[in-house]
Amino acid sequence: MADLFLILIHYPCLDRQGRIVTTAITSLDLHDIVRSARTFGVRAVYVANPVREQREFAARVRDHWFEEPGRKFDSRRREALELMRIVDDLDQAMDDIERTNGRRPLLAFTSAQAHDGIGAEQLRERLASGGPPILLMFGTGFGLAPAVRERADIILNAIEGGDSYNHLSVRAAVAIFLDRLRGR
Repeated sequence: MADLFLILIHYPCLDRQGRIVTTAITSLDLHDIVRSARTFGVRAVYVANPVREQREFAARVRDHWFEEPGRKFDSRRREALELMRIVDDLDQAMDDIERTNGRRPLLAFTSAQAHDGIGAEQLRERLASGGPPILLMFGTGFGLAPAVRERADIILNAIEGGDSYNHLSVRAAVAIFLDRLRGR
């Protein structure tokens, strides 16, 4: 089975007007995404933000659960947060995966607008058959900037609900995709 990694990218992302921005890290995203990742056997979750203060915030959120009283309050949270790696950008995450895994990952991208790619079942089969690791990219704000999307080796079709409304939180989208890729 190929290793699966996630990255939550905060720059370059789009705002509601389509401008390229840096988005803020939220502790809710961090907690929920690493817990989903731990549940479904993801190797690591990278949190990418070029702003030093934002990376320091993410480290404080993570480290709280490694020290008292966080560790004592809920040791399972620590187990999930051990998956979190804080990086400046996508390239740092890719370098880390190559250094620790021995292979450069393929980049997979999805968004609410992606409809010309493969289905989750096809990516699930690809993961099951082995091969290079896959780094699944998720954007924040109103999605990843075109420069990041264009780097993807794999486009994963959007989650589709019962009608045309499609504006899930990133943490909900991560959980749904992980269930489709690794769930029973």
